[in-house]
Amino acid sequence: MVEPISSDLLDAVDGLWRRGHTSSNLYAVPAFVHLREVCQRLFPSAGSNHAMNGALSQAIYALGFRWSEASPAKLAVAADVAATRIDRALRQTQAHVMHLCPLDLGDDVPQLRFGPNRIRTFTAEGLDDLLDPDGLERARGGWRFDSRRFCQFSWLVVEDTVAIPSSSGSRALPEIFFDALEDFGRIEPHKRRFPAAVEEALFALLTVPWEKVTSYCELDWRPFHLPWVYTISDDLLARRRTPPEAGSLSWEPAIYENDDGETEEYECPSRLSLRSDAASEAAYLDDGAWEQLQEAQRSPLFAGPILHFVIRAFASAGIDELLAQITVIEAAVGMPIDHDARHRPRHPGNKNPGATARVAARLSALLNDPSASERYRALFKERSDFLHGQAMDDISSLSRLDARRLARKCVCALVGAAITAPRPANQDLFLADLLQSAWSISA
Repeated sequence: MVEPISSDLLDAVDGLWRRGHTSSNLYAVPAFVHLREVCQRLFPSAGSNHAMNGALSQAIYALGFRWSEASPAKLAVAADVAATRIDRALRQTQAHVMHLCPLDLGDDVPQLRFGPNRIRTFTAEGLDDLLDPDGLERARGGWRFDSRRFCQFSWLVVEDTVAIPSSSGSRALPEIFFDALEDFGRIEPHKRRFPAAVEEALFALLTVPWEKVTSYCELDWRPFHLPWVYTISDDLLARRRTPPEAGSLSWEPAIYENDDGETEEYECPSRLSLRSDAASEAAYLDDGAWEQLQEAQRSPLFAGPILHFVIRAFASAGIDELLAQITVIEAAVGMPIDHDARHRPRHPGNKNPGATARVAARLSALLNDPSASERYRALFKERSDFLHGQAMDDISSLSRLDARRLARKCVCALVGAAITAPRPANQDLFLADLLQSAWSISA
């Protein structure tokens, strides 16, 4: 049941709304101080004066309140509506967020909907409605959002619900309100590059065989790059950040001939060309496929950091991409005991193959493809030559593509096994059985 809004809060907001002010110090204005004190009394966990000053100023500014002489009070919402939203914000424990991800270099990327994720385009007006650039410009004087340029790109849109901190200060100014005893120099082994929900969506997208439908896959198999993520939250206390400028995406010069026969120059988005069959290859990715991927990742077969290295391979370039693709396979079908020569299971022929051979054998069995073993071993040798400083030639685009293909096929086969095979007690049992299967076939 929704609790009624306190009359004290309604009166405090109305008092600030009616009086307004032109002082350079909002926090000292009596009407603001009174509103803060009312909020602290009604919501004891709201935080200190310092924390509430930052959070409450964010809230009333987002609601349309202005406090500078250059921008006289012009309220976007009525005082009773503002009080309702402040009350709801101070009770809020979760926020609905929308992550906007521009698909840089994308060329007519198929428009898809899977779970809470969509690939879509926007009109300039649609982007303006989402981002409220006028409000952002008022908060960041001189800044402009160029929706006319941004609407020339496709976007991955990811919606999510996230827990929000109990402290109002941490919501409004997280860079100030933090644990001073935290070890800021620590290394997080599997730190995310993007928000968790975005990485889940990307993981799903990367199961598509893009390397088959990019026109120049020897240059880049990706259908797009993802340079940044801009997040919109319904948390009224959170500070709104301005998105990067359109120049952060990839553009190239172009010309056209006008009605008078004269040529004029302009800029257009750079593209990674996709073949016409890209849409059909990606068509399987719908709500049903999303549910299967979610189910697979809850399986013991995905106990390792598979998603982490899939995203790392996508976000990396050159040798780092190759290393990450190979590590995807190791994370999927490798075991720590593979490196323990004394205790790892021996081959039926009383042989004791090494870790690379064991991973290669499991990969071959998982894919039901004998050639996968030898190709993985060749790629692993290139990886090892690089890491150990051996003399080596340039790594070919074929190796780069083969690493992507094997990693994708490995992940997709593991998803299939996770949702169809009898549930193993843990990942180790599944991988041990997979190795024995590979050895029995090769015996």
